[in-house]
Amino acid sequence: MNEPVTLRPDVPTASLVEESNREAREFRWYESERAGCDQGEYAIRKWVHCHWPGFLRARWIEHMLGIRFWLELKRDEFGLLCGEFGDSRPLLDAIIFQLKCGAENLDIIRWARREASPADQRRVRDLLRLIDVNSHRLRCFFFDD
Repeated sequence: MNEPVTLRPDVPTASLVEESNREAREFRWYESERAGCDQGEYAIRKWVHCHWPGFLRARWIEHMLGIRFWLELKRDEFGLLCGEFGDSRPLLDAIIFQLKCGAENLDIIRWARREASPADQRRVRDLLRLIDVNSHRLRCFFFDD
């Protein structure tokens, strides 16, 4: 069992619910301004459809890198990617960069097959297992589609 994470006082804590609601409301305002009338729920749904996955992924990466603690994400994953990874750190950094750009596991594996040695390809697969992108696909809590 993992030890509970003790947050340093300088680590900001935030709520995905509060932050995503703020982002969606701001998007609604911009869409309404552009349309010349209140876009209401339509604009909120559009934000959820277009921006929620990227919003969530960016916050999840911040959480795993120990940059910001997001209350709704798993406590034992906070700072998981801060540890020492030895000579695998450059690969991990490349994977994180690709995740931030929206890449999925298969995209990263294809990249590794093109760019990395066989040994590094195995490391990439091991790092992807650690990061576990697929288990972090949270269903949007805004609407039932």
